[in-house]
Amino acid sequence: MTCREFTFKKVRGNRKEASLSRIRIQSRYIAIQELAEKENFSIVLLCEIADVSRAAYYKWLNRQPTAREMENQQLADSIQHLYTQVNGIYGYRRITMTINRQREKEGLTKVNKKRIYRLMQICGLEAVIRRRPRRYRKVKPDYLAENILAREFTAEKPNQKWCTDVTEFKYGNGKKAYLSAIIDLYDKSIVSYVLGHSNNNDLVFKTIKSAIRALKEDECPLLHSDRGYQYTSKKFKRILEKADMTHSMSRVGRCIDNGPIEAFWGTLKVEKYYLHKYESFEVLKHAIDQYIRFYNHERYQETLNGLSPLEYRAQAA
Repeated sequence: MTCREFTFKKVRGNRKEASLSRIRIQSRYIAIQELAEKENFSIVLLCEIADVSRAAYYKWLNRQPTAREMENQQLADSIQHLYTQVNGIYGYRRITMTINRQREKEGLTKVNKKRIYRLMQICGLEAVIRRRPRRYRKVKPDYLAENILAREFTAEKPNQKWCTDVTEFKYGNGKKAYLSAIIDLYDKSIVSYVLGHSNNNDLVFKTIKSAIRALKEDECPLLHSDRGYQYTSKKFKRILEKADMTHSMSRVGRCIDNGPIEAFWGTLKVEKYYLHKYESFEVLKHAIDQYIRFYNHERYQETLNGLSPLEYRAQAA
């Protein structure tokens, strides 16, 4: 649905602000003008549908739009274009950051996020949101580590604190795939990930080994995980010891102890996975590869001063 189509819906409830009301009415007038010119519809009928008077419409038709009104229309078009481009995964905060970055390049002043929010309301746009509960299973560990991270989800430099976990995806006719990933708490970037057909030791070992290979000699991150059987295995412990890394584990039933990676799973699934159906493993893998590249390089975050994770990481370097 476009902004102009949306304006023909009757607005229920009280309007919170006079400016919002004016923008809505203007959008109705624009829609009436376009439908009358392109589809040859009756002005009388269109005004009745849009709940505006003919006199008010003709008065608007013969007036010159203000600079503010013209800018609002341009912003609404930009919002609609960006929203379509990212498949609806952006809310008003991230749309504001993206639009303001473009305006800075063009030498224009920034716009307030409240203004973007009002325009998105008029256009009927909101971020796609869908949550699914996670399922957990009990395991008997070979060894356990203390919760050293203790929910201190910030780091002073890259490769100081990592979180890791595995999540499940479905594709085709009930088939399952499993994604293992490691997130850096400094910039929330994904430093390593592997998608596989089975949730097994090999999946997790490949993920950690790939991340370790990218480390510098003096880097020995703290790695936090839950108590999944892969992370409590003796072999996993030996891999960490060989890399001189410290292991931290969540407490039983406390998924929030591993909050950053859990948050990333939610973001990935809401912004990519739940929006499409995947008929094969290859199609699913391509979608995940594409999204993680987008997340690391282009997904701007308020907590990172409006930068993407790898842009923020580059500043540290």
